[in-house]
Amino acid sequence: MHVALVVERLAARGGGVERVAHRIARELSARGDRVSVIAREAEASDLPAGIEFVRVPAPRAWQPLRVALFSRAAQRAARRLRPDVVYSLARAAGAQLYRAGAGCHPEYLDALHGGPGRALRRASPRHRALERLERQLLRDSRVRVQFTSAWVRDQFERRYGFARERGFVLPPAVDAEAFAAGERQAAAGPLWRARAGRELVWLFAGSGFRRKGLDLALAALARGPARAELWVAGRDEPGPWRRLAARLGLAQRVRFLGPVDDLAACYAVSDALLLPTRYDAFANVCLEAAAAGRPVVTSSRNGAAELLREIGVATPEPEDVAAFAAALDRLEDPREREREGAACRALALRQRWDRQIAALREELERAAASESALSRRSRS
Repeated sequence: MHVALVVERLAARGGGVERVAHRIARELSARGDRVSVIAREAEASDLPAGIEFVRVPAPRAWQPLRVALFSRAAQRAARRLRPDVVYSLARAAGAQLYRAGAGCHPEYLDALHGGPGRALRRASPRHRALERLERQLLRDSRVRVQFTSAWVRDQFERRYGFARERGFVLPPAVDAEAFAAGERQAAAGPLWRARAGRELVWLFAGSGFRRKGLDLALAALARGPARAELWVAGRDEPGPWRRLAARLGLAQRVRFLGPVDDLAACYAVSDALLLPTRYDAFANVCLEAAAAGRPVVTSSRNGAAELLREIGVATPEPEDVAAFAAALDRLEDPREREREGAACRALALRQRWDRQIAALREELERAAASESALSRRSRS
């Protein structure tokens, strides 16, 4: 099977869809599929052997123009390649299978911007462009949609009248052993030495601090004991958040690590992940922390909450600071951390890549067969 995989940027390191796309391309190729990656950017060292890379032109600046031009260029590139199936991890037209990894854009806007702010944001060129591309994808009845959670699927049904039979739920996978090994790798590292003498370290991991709920994490930390610290890993301007921490009396209890390519060491030196996100279709860091055997404290506005609730993890509403503080208070007990960490680890072990790729290949083969039948009918 020849699969054209569409993603704006391909990368083996870091987080988000770039790394997911890289792993999927590698796994499909290892199973004998021919894989062509259509992207606007990829480092040569990130490309797995035997995978074709098709670079398409798109500006880096001004997102509305970038996403629109990338969508058109990716569609043209796919037509030239003539693959059996186009699998898109970006909002790009022309795919037979679309992974809605960013969630539902109107829901994202509502979660982050209420009242007049929401109307102003929706009027912006950036948000209009993203919502228009999302609607364009869904108008094509041939497109099947992969959802990372039933929560996101329900949003598409509510917002767009999306027919449930056109989609399927397939949560992300995680390489559980890679993150378990991180503890040994971190033992001699600077983060491990920095941890020395600190009784409790909660980890906040994610870029875009407001959406990820850093203000809520700080507020929850302020309600807890002075022996607990919060370490923040991610890309954002730290200045305003340092000032907020100081106003809350937390200046000496918050450590900003900046962007971290490999989070395994961060999970290894922390006692739990704290992510009171306001909107995440599925925060991969939750599965990674779980794979490292760390308890996960996150919100109901995270697609990962569906899996966590299965093992009895509470997932409060994002603005419920008291509930997050109570969860951290419970995890001060090392026996609770061990119990919940073991349950999280068992959960991560179920989200294996071999199962993920087997289920995805079934959907790709189904989409390819439908496309082939459609082509035969159009020629006859």
